[in-house]
This record gives sequence, structure tokens and C-alpha cells, in this order.
Amino acid sequence: MDKRQNGQVDELKNRLHQFLEKLESIEPETTDLNEIDQLISLIDELEEQMNQIKKDQ
Repeated sequence: MDKRQNGQVDELKNRLHQFLEKLESIEPETTDLNEIDQLISLIDELEEQMNQIKKDQ
């Protein structure tokens, strides 16, 4: 892996960590659809980043 790919992987790890923190902070009883949509968007972004890293290899 070159430096650019290492940076992409580090960014992906950081975003995944942010997602997990957000997921852990959500209260199931009070979560609204907007919060769920935000989580789904984050998952989509993570998937796109991961696919870009795979493509670059």
C-alpha cells in the first residue's frame, strides 16, 4: 500500500469509529427516522470509500 492508500484506510477507520460511537449513543426508544437515515447514509459513505480503496489497489 502506498501513502495515499494508507491515508484512505486511516480515514475509513476514523469514519467507522465515528459511526460506531453514534450507533452506541442512540437510544432505541427515542430514535427518530432522521437519525436512522443518517446512519444509513454513513454506511453508504463507508461502503463507497471501501470500494474506492479496493479499486485503487
